[in-house]
Amino acid sequence: MLLFFTQEPTPLQTEKTLSLVELIQNAGLGGQLIIGLLFLLLMVVTYIYFERLFAIRAAVKVTPNFMPQIRSFVMNGKLEGAQQLCIQENIPVSRLIAKGLSRIGRPLEDINTAIENAGRLEVYQLEKNISVLATIAGAAPMLGFLGTVIGMILSIFEISNAGGNIDMQLLADGLYTAMTTTVAGLVVGIVGYISYNHLVVKINKAVYQMESSSLEFLDLLNEPA
Repeated sequence: MLLFFTQEPTPLQTEKTLSLVELIQNAGLGGQLIIGLLFLLLMVVTYIYFERLFAIRAAVKVTPNFMPQIRSFVMNGKLEGAQQLCIQENIPVSRLIAKGLSRIGRPLEDINTAIENAGRLEVYQLEKNISVLATIAGAAPMLGFLGTVIGMILSIFEISNAGGNIDMQLLADGLYTAMTTTVAGLVVGIVGYISYNHLVVKINKAVYQMESSSLEFLDLLNEPA
């Protein structure tokens, strides 16, 4: 008599996938609030960055023949024509030149002071909301770490309620959830930091352009008749 032994099939081991949506859903109210706040901060960073980037790009677009035309108007005594050209250009450089043109006839030092004061106002306008990016770049990682601490506390609380029996699955889920806020905070902080520094470089170039044009204008006024 033949006996047949059948081997029971071994259960297939399913690979666990890590879903960001599930982690956020299981993060609890505190974690979800922090992640939502970080997402809002990311939207603020994105808006400020592109709004300032386009504004700065528009501010540094100087017509190539702007300063030669100003020189021609001033040398020929056509100050009204020079003022009209500055109004048409309507950029920080032209507004500084217009301020200097309005002070022609006064001592050169007074003209220089007027241009410097106008330049400070222009730089202030270019730097509008830039400090918000620096604040978010520093605050976002700290918010992420706060979410991590809250997640760790909640995980330890759940384990303590399990009667002292350490459930590795429960601990792993808690750690995943806690680290999600850290990652989100670091991402927002890095994006904010890069955006801030990139805009600072752009603003410095615009300031250099204004200083260069202002010096050229003052040199023009200082030329012998």
